[in-house]
Amino acid sequence: MTDTQMDRATSLVVMGPAGVGKTTTAAGLAEMLAWPYAEADEFHPAANIAKMESGTPLDDADRAPWLASIRDWISAEAHAGRSTVVTCSALKRSYRDLLREADARVRFVCLTATPDLVGRRMATRQGHFMPVSLLKSQFDTLEPLQVDEDGIVVSVDLPADEVVATALRALRLKLAPEAG
Repeated sequence: MTDTQMDRATSLVVMGPAGVGKTTTAAGLAEMLAWPYAEADEFHPAANIAKMESGTPLDDADRAPWLASIRDWISAEAHAGRSTVVTCSALKRSYRDLLREADARVRFVCLTATPDLVGRRMATRQGHFMPVSLLKSQFDTLEPLQVDEDGIVVSVDLPADEVVATALRALRLKLAPEAG
């Protein structure tokens, strides 16, 4: 890593299929690091949400402006000198490539679980627009992180606080003083 990379803001993109625990993990990481946090679902245009609520998977054309807005938020925060944590399914390499265009060091925290575990979680959560019926399309679309991508893989078959602790150890990031 060069000196320039070390001085650059970092953005952790907590990724994986719907229901894998992105929000819980990202919120925990943001708290431990004292970094701003954003939920990618808040960047979706209304048409995307309506499409998913109706049980129709998004396609690449639907996702492109959504991913660009997340990338732009990461860049804006980096320009303000802030490292960030954001959730984003980032299921395909091409989606992650678009996010990596941000003016920050973009690192991925890929959360993994079996479809059965995720399906059970999704069936019990309330107030989310993503129906369980779209879970298969999420797993079908998922392209694992490649060795040349800056990221880690963490299984979510542990309690949420252990998932966060495992990710922090693997990322080798310093905790915020008040979190230590």
